[in-house]
Amino acid sequence: QSRRLERRQAAMRRFFAPVVMEALAGRDTTEVLAPREANLSVMFCDLRGFCKRSERDADQLLELLARVSDALGIMTRHIIDTDGVIGDFHGDAAMGFWGWPFQQQDAALRAAEAASRILMESSQVLSENTFGFGIGIATGRAVAGQIGTVDQVKVTAFGPVVNLASRLEGLTQQFGAKVIVDQDTAMVLRESKDHQFQLRRLALIRPAGFEKEIEVWQLIEPSRSNVKVLSPEQIASYEASLDAMIGGDWSKAYELLYAIPAWDRPKDVLLSIILRNNRVPPDDWDGVIKMPKL
Repeated sequence: QSRRLERRQAAMRRFFAPVVMEALAGRDTTEVLAPREANLSVMFCDLRGFCKRSERDADQLLELLARVSDALGIMTRHIIDTDGVIGDFHGDAAMGFWGWPFQQQDAALRAAEAASRILMESSQVLSENTFGFGIGIATGRAVAGQIGTVDQVKVTAFGPVVNLASRLEGLTQQFGAKVIVDQDTAMVLRESKDHQFQLRRLALIRPAGFEKEIEVWQLIEPSRSNVKVLSPEQIASYEASLDAMIGGDWSKAYELLYAIPAWDRPKDVLLSIILRNNRVPPDDWDGVIKMPKL
């Protein structure tokens, strides 16, 4: 009986994160996994360059699968190591969340820490011509637990904050930023002193399919020898240009943006809009950038 129990627990560990296994210990499974509302921080982490690699290596799919599995393993390991739950896989992307089955007041910090670790390990393990990562993090109310249909269920999260995290991950490609977070996540990080992350307010946007505008922020990875990082003064200059742009003073915004280094890609998003309109905001300008869905 003891060996059977050990085998059963070993099999369950492949399906449930350690934090879920801890919640299940000695409790009714149905009760623990029943869907309920919780405050979550949700992460979507996507592989960059997967489509090109899959097209180029179409005759070596097993080797491609091995490389993708290694990259996904980096994602899942750091989600789990920060007491997160793997919610789903979407081909070349993984979704994780914090704040369930136990309440975690520092869920946003855990998500940011996982993102930082993913970027750190990927830069050390994966070559530049393999895969990059794009990460979106959003914080808010959602339903978590055993969710599905009468035919199939899985432990995951459901709600607008999940959709938002997915859209933020998509924005990383458009802004050329590795990690983008929503305002709720950014505010938690700014108010906490238990981390070393820098934050930059990127833009006021309306993602495709959203009715309301949202403020998005870049989580800037810690400075390393092979990573270019903006200084606090350069971040302040960017945010001042953003304020000028939102307020309709596009000439001032244009001048301030040129104080940002040429290698910084998010500034190019603002510059392209300003130059496309000859530095004059359109008549219906409300400070919100409409972002198409990729």
